[in-house]
Amino acid sequence: MTASVDILHDIITSPFIQFFILALIAGLVKSDLFLPDQIAKALAMYLMLAIGMKGGLAIRQSDVDLSEVAMVLASGVIVGFTLPLIGFFLLRKTTALSRIDSAAVASHYGSVSVVTFSYATSFLAGKNYDYQGYIVTLMALMEAPAIISCLILARDSRQLKKSEKRHLFSRRLLQETLFNGSIVLLFGGIIIGLTGQEGRIDVVKQYLIDPFPAVLCIFLLELGLLTARKLENLKLFSKGTLLFGIYMPLIGAALGITISKILGLALPEMVLFATLCASASYIAVPAALQIALPKANPALYVTSSLAITFPFNLIIGIPLYYQVSKWAIGL
Repeated sequence: MTASVDILHDIITSPFIQFFILALIAGLVKSDLFLPDQIAKALAMYLMLAIGMKGGLAIRQSDVDLSEVAMVLASGVIVGFTLPLIGFFLLRKTTALSRIDSAAVASHYGSVSVVTFSYATSFLAGKNYDYQGYIVTLMALMEAPAIISCLILARDSRQLKKSEKRHLFSRRLLQETLFNGSIVLLFGGIIIGLTGQEGRIDVVKQYLIDPFPAVLCIFLLELGLLTARKLENLKLFSKGTLLFGIYMPLIGAALGITISKILGLALPEMVLFATLCASASYIAVPAALQIALPKANPALYVTSSLAITFPFNLIIGIPLYYQVSKWAIGL
């Protein structure tokens, strides 16, 4: 009973969730509230760079054993390959989606959402928890495995011609997957946080890291408005497809918490690993799929990750993963 009350309290009192819901309601009532595209892109770039720098600084100050880091990173890569396979199997069994659309939707659930992760770090900060910076590296490492799994699953689709199958792993796609802006900013931020001169990095920190919660709140306004627009696509969804966007993150979180328990991770790292496993990409993977699988329906895969899974994780998922992680550790 106490855990349920704590989850409800975290949902009601979180300013991040309140900002998101404010924009969601504004979008649903057709308000003229909007954020210019260039500002939204700038805010997204800031969030990725700031979370990378914060991770780099945390790694520099950490004395965590390298074997633990290697095990967690390897586990993240394996999960990135595995979750799309699980999602694909469930979609094929429970929905009428084609093979190519099932692969496209499932691939988003092996990848990650930077904003979902960012909210999880702010959620933990509100409870006075710090986390090991190496967890940030997982966000970049889990992108490519999910996309590769998707292409392997889609390769046998009858919708693809032989010539299209031969070009699934094109140079353009590999470049988009390995060197997209999200990964460049995340890894760049980590390196800057690790190697920046201590006195000068402190000056930058007050402008790039300290405003992080406020910038995240503003960016959640944009995502609330975007989610409201994507809700119109839900008319394309069957009951099975709708439910997938809710139970799939729960499967991912359960897998993340189980692996974290086996590896002996502390509470903050367990919550963040579970969040990464539960989140779904709506930026990097859609961009890659537009190149690799143009015949897949973006109204399905973007709407599933952004209009169903993202708000679920934001409003219910992360407080739930936190409470379950506490129970798993015995707190």
